[in-house]
Amino acid sequence: MAKRITRRALGMSAMGAAAFAEAQEANTYRGALDGFDSKVKPAGFDTLDISRKMYESAPLKMTFRATNRKDAEAWQKRFRAKLTELVGGFPERGKAPAAEVLETREFAKYTREKFVFESRPGSWALAYLLKPKTAGPHPAIVCVPGHGRGVDDIVGVDEKGRDRTERVGYEFDFAIQAAELGMAAVAIEPMGFGCRRDPAARKHGLTTSSCQPAAGAALLFGQTMIAWRVFDVMRTIDWIETRKDLDPKRVGCMGISGGGTCTMFSAALDQRIQMAFVSGYLNTFRDSILSLSHCMDNYVPGILNWGEQYDVASLIAPRALFAESGEKDNIFPVAAARESFAKVKKVYEVFGAADRIGHEVHPEAHLFWGRQGLPFAAKQLGV
Repeated sequence: MAKRITRRALGMSAMGAAAFAEAQEANTYRGALDGFDSKVKPAGFDTLDISRKMYESAPLKMTFRATNRKDAEAWQKRFRAKLTELVGGFPERGKAPAAEVLETREFAKYTREKFVFESRPGSWALAYLLKPKTAGPHPAIVCVPGHGRGVDDIVGVDEKGRDRTERVGYEFDFAIQAAELGMAAVAIEPMGFGCRRDPAARKHGLTTSSCQPAAGAALLFGQTMIAWRVFDVMRTIDWIETRKDLDPKRVGCMGISGGGTCTMFSAALDQRIQMAFVSGYLNTFRDSILSLSHCMDNYVPGILNWGEQYDVASLIAPRALFAESGEKDNIFPVAAARESFAKVKKVYEVFGAADRIGHEVHPEAHLFWGRQGLPFAAKQLGV
């Protein structure tokens, strides 16, 4: 027998339906211009549309235009100086930093040293050296992680400080992979991650970074987080030059995501780097940094007045460069990655070095792949 519905229940049901309809109507409210579409131009209120239109007239005053090697080298000299100015410059490096070894561990194919050094007065860096057990001196490759737990995520240390046996996450312990191919991997902790964070970030767990406040602080000084991290790479190379078991003439740099940013700018600005492997970064500022929400550590004030991201990458020529991009990477869109790479490759052709640049587009999202990039790095560094 059907249940009888009272008038009170019907009334309550009607009230509920009315309230739901009212809530749904309220949820469609988009802002103060609702209903005035015929009187305003919506695009004029769209910050992305405004930014993209501004890009169309971006000066790019020093973008690469050379057609021969002599002019290309002259362009590099001018643009490298301008880029150094834009990122905020670097302090004097002085003598090579002295490292304090905290721990040495033996693994099947490599020895791992954990050490610290003072990168600049009052600012200390943590690093791991993963040195193959084959005869040296070994080529050295500086390894820079992206956003996450920091350097532990690329040297096989899990979230509880234990050795992990399975390569997980989006970085897949790529420093270990480099060491297993015969390169001495010098994996460094970038500012803002891991042990180089502020107290507020530490309270929220291992994956919370200090990038935003630290990068903002850098801007207040007329500097950038990119320059701060690049300087750490420079000081790491200074340290490499003091090691008899490492070959200072065969130095590379590699990184994923924010580590790819650091790798590309480091190789562009420090010519001691003979090979750069940029994973998940090479793109255009137009399609990525300008158009999507990124961490503040990506931004260089005024750079579009002078050049695009492919111009920065072109400063690496004719030294070796490999880039990899994910087909499903929503942070650094693959179409722009292909466009940027094509422009950089033309610069390498002007230098007569088309055989020293490569690009792999893998089928995954924003992660380290390494199928072609790691063998390329090993070959270019003479392993």
